[in-house]
Amino acid sequence: MVEAVPEKFDFPNEEEKILEIWDKLDAFHTSLKQSKGRPRFAFYDGPPFATGLPHYGHILAGTIKDIVTRYAHQSGFYVDRRFGWDCHGLPVEYEIDKSLGIKGPEDVAKIGIAEYNKKCRSIVMRYAGDWEQIVKRLGRWIDFKNDYKTLYPWFMETIWWVFKQLYDKGFVYRGFKVMPFSTGCNTPLSNFESNQNYKDTVDPAVIINFPLDEDPNAMMIAWTTTPWTLPSNLGLCVNPKMLYVKVKDVTTGNIYILMEARLVALYKNEKEYDILEKFLGETLLGKTYKPLFPYFAHMKETGAFRILCDGYVTSDSGTGVVHQAPFFGADDYRVCLAAGVFEKDSTPVCPVDASGKFTEEVTDFVGQYVKDADKNICKHLKQEGRLVHQSTTKHNYPFCWRSETPLIYKAVPSWFVRVEQITDKLLENNAKSYWVPEAVKEKRFANWLRDAHDWAISRNRYWGTPIPLWVSDDYEEVVCIGSIDELAELSGIRITDLHRESVDHITIPSRMGKGVLRRVSEVFDCWFESGSMPYSQMHYPFENKKAFEEGFPADFIAEGIDQTRGWFYTLLVLSTALFGRPAFKNLIVNGLVLASDGQKMSKRKKNYPDPMKVIHSFGADALRLYLINSPVVRAENLRFQENGVRDILKDVFLPWYNAYRFLVQNILRLEKDEGVTFTYRKDDLGKSENTMDRWILSFTQSLVRYVKQEMAAYRLYTVVPRLVKFVDLLTNWYVRSNRRRLKGDFGIEDCQNALQSLFSVILTMTRVMSPFIPFLTEHMYQNLRKIMPDLQGADSASVHFLLLPDTLDSLIDEGIEEAVNRMQTVIELGRVIRDRNTMPTKYPLPELVVIHKSQKYLDDVTRLQRYVTEELNVRTVTFSSDKDKYGVQLRAEPDHMVLGKRLKGDFKKVTAEIKKLNNDQVEEFLRKGEIEILGHKLTSGDLRVILYSDEISKYSAQSDNDVLVLLDVDPNQAMRDEGVAREIVNRIQKLRKKAKLVPTDDVTVYYNATGSDGYLKSVAIKHADYISATTRSPFKPYPVLSSDVIIAESTQLKESQLDITLVRGHVESANLNEGPVCKYFNVQLHSNGLYSGPPATVLLENPRNHATMRTINDVKQFVSRVFGLDQNGSKVILTLIRDNQEIPIDMKSDPMSLDGATVLVGAANRNLNSKPSQTPPPSGIVCGYVNLQLVKGECRGAGDNVGTALLENPCASNKLTLEELQETCEVVFGHRGKKMKLSKSCDMNSELQSVDDVMSGDVIYVAA
Repeated sequence: MVEAVPEKFDFPNEEEKILEIWDKLDAFHTSLKQSKGRPRFAFYDGPPFATGLPHYGHILAGTIKDIVTRYAHQSGFYVDRRFGWDCHGLPVEYEIDKSLGIKGPEDVAKIGIAEYNKKCRSIVMRYAGDWEQIVKRLGRWIDFKNDYKTLYPWFMETIWWVFKQLYDKGFVYRGFKVMPFSTGCNTPLSNFESNQNYKDTVDPAVIINFPLDEDPNAMMIAWTTTPWTLPSNLGLCVNPKMLYVKVKDVTTGNIYILMEARLVALYKNEKEYDILEKFLGETLLGKTYKPLFPYFAHMKETGAFRILCDGYVTSDSGTGVVHQAPFFGADDYRVCLAAGVFEKDSTPVCPVDASGKFTEEVTDFVGQYVKDADKNICKHLKQEGRLVHQSTTKHNYPFCWRSETPLIYKAVPSWFVRVEQITDKLLENNAKSYWVPEAVKEKRFANWLRDAHDWAISRNRYWGTPIPLWVSDDYEEVVCIGSIDELAELSGIRITDLHRESVDHITIPSRMGKGVLRRVSEVFDCWFESGSMPYSQMHYPFENKKAFEEGFPADFIAEGIDQTRGWFYTLLVLSTALFGRPAFKNLIVNGLVLASDGQKMSKRKKNYPDPMKVIHSFGADALRLYLINSPVVRAENLRFQENGVRDILKDVFLPWYNAYRFLVQNILRLEKDEGVTFTYRKDDLGKSENTMDRWILSFTQSLVRYVKQEMAAYRLYTVVPRLVKFVDLLTNWYVRSNRRRLKGDFGIEDCQNALQSLFSVILTMTRVMSPFIPFLTEHMYQNLRKIMPDLQGADSASVHFLLLPDTLDSLIDEGIEEAVNRMQTVIELGRVIRDRNTMPTKYPLPELVVIHKSQKYLDDVTRLQRYVTEELNVRTVTFSSDKDKYGVQLRAEPDHMVLGKRLKGDFKKVTAEIKKLNNDQVEEFLRKGEIEILGHKLTSGDLRVILYSDEISKYSAQSDNDVLVLLDVDPNQAMRDEGVAREIVNRIQKLRKKAKLVPTDDVTVYYNATGSDGYLKSVAIKHADYISATTRSPFKPYPVLSSDVIIAESTQLKESQLDITLVRGHVESANLNEGPVCKYFNVQLHSNGLYSGPPATVLLENPRNHATMRTINDVKQFVSRVFGLDQNGSKVILTLIRDNQEIPIDMKSDPMSLDGATVLVGAANRNLNSKPSQTPPPSGIVCGYVNLQLVKGECRGAGDNVGTALLENPCASNKLTLEELQETCEVVFGHRGKKMKLSKSCDMNSELQSVDDVMSGDVIYVAA
């Protein structure tokens, strides 16, 4: 049987319990074993670095990957999911450089590459354990045991194989190229790496003069933001087709030459200069000028220090004259090379080392870091009279993504993969893949591919896969190695590790008589390694050849939008170059997760919450759903809001959980109250005649179909909004509208139909949503499966072992879905009217009128009239298509989007005329389907027709522009009274909830309504049966007749005080006015057949249900004391008269059996007469008495809050005083020594002053 479900549900804590279940089942690996032999769904997991902890970007991408791969598994595929680690490259080396204080290559040389790489290896997996723990806690199923690491020798060997394929196909070459260079990491970066970290920065902006050789008084002036490149200046460049001017500076008298369009760079107004001459830029071609510095002045003889022309010079900034430092700028390099300023194989003019410091050629600034040298260079130029103007500029500049140092552009020798020659093929393969969203593929990525440059794959570093090229000293003989075996064959040395310390010393004999070949010093860019992962993770082609080829291209990958220039790009380049195919078929691109203020998340700024803290607060399910229900899954940015995660819990999970809890409660109630054990019968689905049952089943199946359709298109972001809508419809419509059916108010059969429907819906959605919400769905499933015999096997031990349910098309009824949707519209419009008139739904209203022109619409709502009546709490519902009868009018509104685009300038005028149309004109428009306004023909798509009412008479109106509802908001007094009764019910139910009671907990409700007008009390009395039936509990006025109080509360209602007390169980009422509430019997002295003296009374219990006479001996002792006989009762005998015979009472009898009897008391040695000689005393209590009701405080002993006090005993003897009555109450209710307040009024307004005011049979109310 299902287990009861608690009201409070600690989502994070319950997720931990689910993890324990999964561990016990070894769930992930078990699911893989179960799916062996199914069709393969290939998935590639991009490798992260383990040198830092996972952030929200990793969590987001991991969630997307987990959802899609879980879904694929549950759709009938075998999905191998291996976790990968990026172990090489700058992220690792940078950490070591920081810890060891390494500033450049010379520092590495001191400790040796072997030791340096040993240090790198030691930190590679620093956070691997944390990663595994966090990924597991997020609910992601992925294989950490069978992982891949880019440092594994077999992984690196495949990289060698990949490179050799490229080399053999002619894709690899060595050359100089101006590249983004990280002085912090001493290495060039690829173009896509350099685009990853732009920042706003302030740099110097200087204008320098360059006197022409032909006329030293005329000076070219050039602008730059990189003064450090000026010592390497070898030329100037102008745009040949733009106008240039020679001007005379009014202030200094200097003559400058610059672009006419850029005079604003130096002058604020025209009065500051005189134009001497205008000419095209091509006029300046070939003119020479005086070098800025002497360091490379000798190159003037070979064509340096002259003016060049190129179209890349623009009028956007600067002076229109660009200074050329060809080995520090890509365009400079291109222009100067084409002009013969230097030869391709000549020594580069690049006086900056790998650390960004000037070398010995630049004697004035040697050893200075280039950015630090800017100010010294400017100072020098000012002293030399070459500085025209100096300022600063703020611009967006690239920084190293790892060291956070500004990049420079620098010519370096590098190994390249030719990309430009396969651009068309890259675009063709890109078109073969499917991206979500499509725009990223078609625009951002495609544009990147069109402008792709050859890829610099080498890095002048240490910790990475060595480039497997062995070369002669003059680079004329090159051998490319593609495997460990090939290296062993050519060198005679077999290695097991492929890092630099293991291969750098290996030489290969030259086949051209050049001695020995040595390996080039560079290692692969780590992006080359990650781009090779489809092949390397399987050690292809050395192993798993068939498995790889069956799973290539991958069915699915996913990463962030920043990977469009990273992993996505390298995957495509390598797969295209190797196989002429894309590396993947389907791709989800996610956006960036930013801090709540829109800034990049920063550990230093602490501007985001710790992911694990969020998980421990709200659970992984909530975080997962929040992330995928956001713009970030559409490649847009997300500002992370912790409240958003909380809202998922509040708006989605809690309502869903409560619906599940309500189902379980009523399954248990059915068994407890009706003795019927619920069993789920799938074959009976659809047999219910109830429209709402059929609707929720139909809607659920439509949702199943929709989820499958959207997941087939990898549109995760469309699924969650539909889930949210489903939860709303399930809880706020189906469960809410069918609560009474589910509770069994309409019979067992109808109850079971409703339970079958609800069970089916929750089970179906649990299975469908399990890839998205793995924990909560597992929790529900583990309980629900207990009543499903076909889900008891090991292959059904987890919801994640099950295949997704098939869509049951037979249950889909679009007509019913439309009808219910119409009913919901009517109800929602009615609620709007109630809200507008501050009329809570608890208060019944006389009439609702539904007006619509379509009889089909009205018929749809009519068949669901009962739900409209219940939800809006109206007495009658009237349906009509006669709008005139109710004073309903038509008016028209323009469709602003449609007409705005079409009418443009006339839109405002036409809109004004549309709003002037009267009811008859709008009706004419509806008949004809068109209308002409100010010469424009408008049709049905241009206008919206709206129903409205002037709200005359008793009705209040609301319309959604399709249907109009009218609500009579003037209830009569009976309706108001019923509303107040519902308010009382509401207070009771809230109190039950506060006490954490469940529906199967039986309670009795006691109430006391006090107010000056007595209105609330009269309503409570009048509607007591309704309140009792609705709460399923006895509803009784104070006093409380039980000591087992669960909870009590006072509240204000209708200007009166309502006191409510809930006690455990269904307490039968004690009628305090019909005899003693405690059991008793009368006793009469009897001797020689004659009665003597007055009779007395013995109370068997006091308070009620607390025995005072436990044995017959106790009775004998009490009787002896009452009649003044012997104290221990040994000399008396107790007898009963039966069949006119006096019979002794057995000492073993239960005293309670004497209740209501008359017992004769005589001497123990007397002879019993066969027949009494006198008539026995009359029945009923013989002594005067009062009933006691404890109304304040608790009975501290056993028994109830009611008891009895004898005013005399024996009859007419021992009259009780007020003090003795108070003492009796103290004893009865366990409050010895505490004076108790006595009153004849239950509200305790007046205290009892004397026993003389009391008559036998009265009720005395007692307050502790």
